[in-house]
Amino acid sequence: MKRIWVYSGITLAMIFWSLSFVGYKIAFVFFQPMALIFFRLVISATFLSIVIRLSGASQKIDRKDYGQFMLMAFFEPLLYFLGESYGMKLVTPTTGAVIVSTIPLLAPVAAWLIFRDKISWIKVAGIAVSFTGVLLVLLGKDLSLAASPAGVALMMVATLSAVSYSLIIAKLASKYKPLTIVRVQSTLGAILFLPIFLFADLKATMSMQVTWDAILPLFFLGIFPSSISFIFFTAAIREIGITRANVFTNFIPVFTAMFSFFLWGETFTGTKLLGIPLVLAGLMLAQLTLKKNITPQA
Repeated sequence: MKRIWVYSGITLAMIFWSLSFVGYKIAFVFFQPMALIFFRLVISATFLSIVIRLSGASQKIDRKDYGQFMLMAFFEPLLYFLGESYGMKLVTPTTGAVIVSTIPLLAPVAAWLIFRDKISWIKVAGIAVSFTGVLLVLLGKDLSLAASPAGVALMMVATLSAVSYSLIIAKLASKYKPLTIVRVQSTLGAILFLPIFLFADLKATMSMQVTWDAILPLFFLGIFPSSISFIFFTAAIREIGITRANVFTNFIPVFTAMFSFFLWGETFTGTKLLGIPLVLAGLMLAQLTLKKNITPQA
């Protein structure tokens, strides 16, 4: 029964993260990128602080772990959101989601480079198939690059930051509650983004008209993708391990494509329709040996 709740929670996290790619497009009508991220993190930190206070789930951070938490916040939310927020201004929701979906492929590569973990030929084949799918999503009908090169590069910065974040959080999740980790993550992120927001977007924010159309997507991003999704994802890492938890990100491009079509009116070319299932096929292929080689972390 516990596993059912874990799998249900992480699937819901993927749905919220998928909706965030569409939410970006809606929120960008009103907010500049750094203002959006700063307020999103402030809302997340405030929401989680209230939840912790009401539930009595407060947990003290060991001084020796301060460095790990700062490094975690540097990769995500700082680098991740810098790449994602500016990248999503230049690419479609589905394109952004497909690029981010390569996280499970890059995670074993990072583990091989850093920890010298073995990487099988099946995983190599899966990586090749999946990246072929990514290329098809990025190419137009005439096989020219349909997506913005700068947008793709920025989304890759976000993806690599997420891989680094996953490696760090796997250690912290064995010691701290998901609520604690995500609250610290959002709080440190808001502190790191404050000077960037003040320098880059304060003037534009002061002149904007505050309406419910602007506030609602901001609160959605702050509470659901930035808070609840990270809690479910961190809990899943704690129960089933980082690699198995990352497999669920395979569903992000599928959910995003559906939401983007119905909510944003995104159109799909033949190459994009072929590329999305190829990405998923490669991701699944790369996971075939997980049960033999990877054991869940405590």
